[in-house]
Amino acid sequence: MAQGRRATIRDVARKAGVSPGTVSRAMNASPLVHAETRKRILQAVAELDYVPHLVARRLSIGKTLAIAVIVPFLTRPSVAERLNGAISSLSHAEYDLVIHDIETPQQRALGFGHILHRERVDGALIISLPILDREVPILAASDLPIVLIDTDHPELPMLQRLTVDDVAGGQAATEHIIGLGHTRIAFIGEVIDNPFHFTSSRDRYYGYLRALRTAGIPFRAEYYTEDQRGRHEARHQAKMLLSLPERPTAIFAASDTQAVGALEAAHEMGLGVPEDVSVVGYDDIEIAEILGLTTVRQMLFESGQRGVELLLEALEKPGLEPVHEMLPTELIVRRTTGPPP
Repeated sequence: MAQGRRATIRDVARKAGVSPGTVSRAMNASPLVHAETRKRILQAVAELDYVPHLVARRLSIGKTLAIAVIVPFLTRPSVAERLNGAISSLSHAEYDLVIHDIETPQQRALGFGHILHRERVDGALIISLPILDREVPILAASDLPIVLIDTDHPELPMLQRLTVDDVAGGQAATEHIIGLGHTRIAFIGEVIDNPFHFTSSRDRYYGYLRALRTAGIPFRAEYYTEDQRGRHEARHQAKMLLSLPERPTAIFAASDTQAVGALEAAHEMGLGVPEDVSVVGYDDIEIAEILGLTTVRQMLFESGQRGVELLLEALEKPGLEPVHEMLPTELIVRRTTGPPP
């Protein structure tokens, strides 16, 4: 073989004393190839440093060997952590990940119909992106295996789904605060009427309301704020709450990112946490442990891993019965909560 030229499948076949077809079958783990022949072929592959032509392989098996991942706002820590879980599960598989980051209504307008084509991908994960009614027919009619992670729609029971009970999580966070003796409890959330129809903050707020109602604590409208889901916005929200004539003694933030903003506001106003105000977040991202933040842990990384497992099963076994798994949440108590002052 000429120096500098990459080895071909014919070079491997010649060295192993077999046909190119036998080499291909051996590399695809075909049971038709005898063990001794496969061993000889793999030895030739190693000696020649042969790398299969990916496009040719994809054509030969009739697959793209690619999986689409559709996510909104990839920079959000919870979304990124779910994606990390998916990537970890695919690290030993032969599939490439094609990520579609949706951050504007214009990007979303391209629609699932543009992405979910058999010629483009073999399957898809949709992570934390609420499904709109107009998108349901596209997903329902798709012949691709699709897994929904942290999103759902009542008209898509035919899809594999992994969801989180955010109402229960919000209730658990608020009940923890109530159990410490607080009655003046504020909520920092995301704008409920948002163009992407995100529901996680809304559901956590519903859990907050349920806990208040169960404990017989009246809801106070001045203790509710909503804004964009960011640390700086949450810091501003918390400052407004903590400047009220009768300020809250505890704040439940709908995400850890927003809880960090609340902690910053308390620090800037000279208030101790939890001596003057308790703070609870949601998600249990890495910064929560670093800051000692009491929070509600949801299975972010694990949900990405499980989503890939379900998708690979569906790819290997067409016609597999769909499942709907509700992932648990867990209250993690750290040092940002304590009795009211």
